[in-house]
Amino acid sequence: MKIDVEYLEFMWPMRHFLITCGTNKGKSNIIAASFCMPVSKKPPLIACALGKGAYSSRLIASTQEFIVNVPSEDLKPKIYYCGFHSGYDVDKFRETGLTPQPARTVNVPIILECVAHMECKLKREIETGDKILFIGEVLEAYADEALVKGEKRIKYAKGDFPRKVYATRFTIP
Repeated sequence: MKIDVEYLEFMWPMRHFLITCGTNKGKSNIIAASFCMPVSKKPPLIACALGKGAYSSRLIASTQEFIVNVPSEDLKPKIYYCGFHSGYDVDKFRETGLTPQPARTVNVPIILECVAHMECKLKREIETGDKILFIGEVLEAYADEALVKGEKRIKYAKGDFPRKVYATRFTIP
């Protein structure tokens, strides 16, 4: 017998990303996201789904730029902080102690503590239910040398499916 389930549960585990947006000299923000994926090799395109009401969605729509930063597992508490707090209310760089650094091409900061970065220029926005799918062309991609050489690894999220965060079809007790 088969029973109804939360459709996202069987897409787990997923990789977590920290997306930076805003500007180097103005207001910048970090949002934790798992809904990111490559969608084209030529040109190199990445799609990230963010909440319609998210502060980061507003910043990306305004500046037309964002960076997908790849955190290592040791940043897990900071990833959770960025996922559970709004940039409308707090400065996530200040609150997490993560270090903003200028990117190579776009006017958005990278997160120094992350192991890889993909600088993107927004190509398209698509409304998809409660999310906006931001499709960005990757202008620059770079990573820690140890990661590239295979001396360092990044992992997918561990543990059970986080029903509290991602459940959409069922009421959470």
